[in-house]
Amino acid sequence: MNLVRDHHKNRTRSAAAAAVTLLAAAALGTAGAGAADAGTAAPQTQLIASSVLGSDYKVTLTALRSTEDQFAASVRLQVYTQTGGAWKESDRVTVGDVEGWFWYPVTGSGAVCEFSTASTEPAPLTVSLKITPSIGCSQPAHYVVKEGRVFAG
Repeated sequence: MNLVRDHHKNRTRSAAAAAVTLLAAAALGTAGAGAADAGTAAPQTQLIASSVLGSDYKVTLTALRSTEDQFAASVRLQVYTQTGGAWKESDRVTVGDVEGWFWYPVTGSGAVCEFSTASTEPAPLTVSLKITPSIGCSQPAHYVVKEGRVFAG
């Protein structure tokens, strides 16, 4: 019982110390700058799959970690076309729901269950990602890339 009470006291002290630090930072004028940076900071990203379709298209899947929930992520499918010898983004869509994936499974080992593409015009795409290790893979999502644009397939 004393361990529980001591743990509670330590948590209360830690919270109080954090509050004092925050107040001191605000008094020095640095808290506002940190809060503004945190609100506009780019989310952590991780490339999870990529494919080049001949010289026409490059397709990538990128996980974007939520800035609100450290366990949530969105997955972005981007299409690039060759322009002047460089790849330039021509379209992007969100795979599934915004922040509808779990960060660790979708960026971990075996995250991509299926990522199939073809060098045809229009180019079919199929994407299936790991939901969790115990649930397994998502239902395949089908897309078509036509003239550099992504359409639901």
